[in-house]
Amino acid sequence: MQRSGVLVQEVEIGRPSRLPMWIGGCASFARAQPVGFVSGLVILCLVVVAVFADIIAPYDPFAITAGDRLLSPSGEHLFGTDARSRDVFSRIVWGARVSIQVGLLSVSIGIGSGVLVGIVTGYFGGWLDTAVQRVMDALMSFPMLVKAMALAAVFGPGVFTAAVAIGVAIVPGVNRMIRGATLSAKQNQYVEAGLILGASHRRILFRYILPNVAYLIFIMVSIMMGLAIVIEASLSFLGLGVQSPNVSWGRMLNEGRSMMEDAPWLIIAPAATIGIVVLAFNMLGDALRDYLDPTLRNLR
Repeated sequence: MQRSGVLVQEVEIGRPSRLPMWIGGCASFARAQPVGFVSGLVILCLVVVAVFADIIAPYDPFAITAGDRLLSPSGEHLFGTDARSRDVFSRIVWGARVSIQVGLLSVSIGIGSGVLVGIVTGYFGGWLDTAVQRVMDALMSFPMLVKAMALAAVFGPGVFTAAVAIGVAIVPGVNRMIRGATLSAKQNQYVEAGLILGASHRRILFRYILPNVAYLIFIMVSIMMGLAIVIEASLSFLGLGVQSPNVSWGRMLNEGRSMMEDAPWLIIAPAATIGIVVLAFNMLGDALRDYLDPTLRNLR
């Protein structure tokens, strides 16, 4: 029994625990990139607000109350009320849910498609790479917002349409980054050794190439999330994105622009929120680049 107990104890001690590894990784990232760590906390708070918007919002963002029109910020209404007596803070909270939904969907489409196209064309090269890259060059000649506006205008406004339009718009940039990293990674000797030993192209792509460009994917997810939120707000501001009754920070800017002098909080609240959130995503992306990029490790 004692020997069994010793064996059980050894198994328990030898079993790795994931929690300390995550904590250690976060602590290391916080020491190396404190600004990026704080930005990550801001983004985490945004996600929590988006998930629990119906609990956090003190008022119904769609409710119209008589006599509460254009109230200035106070203890009862932190960000005041709009021209329809709706609580601005509650609408900011609900707008976070829409921004996260559009951002995640668009980034999933853009990153997934861009990574697949970039890694395949960069690895195989030849006429396929030449043809695809000429198409991507043509698409990159137009600003992302213009491409998103064109697609949204063709397929009509809406949350899903805005997400797809933004996702398609960011594909060329992601493809360019991943293709460049793939061209560099496939020059490694272990890739040549794998080919000599008879490894399939699929194994080479997903076992040897993809892990070497994975750090770029994490960086681009953070940066593209901020970009997607800006483009979604721009589309909604122009009437090509999120439509009523859904709440969007861009729509709030559009609704409050005619009352900038009488009720400046209608512009300040959503504009400041967009600025803080996008800055947090960009700072996190820069911090992840400095922390994960192997070419910068010797500089730390």
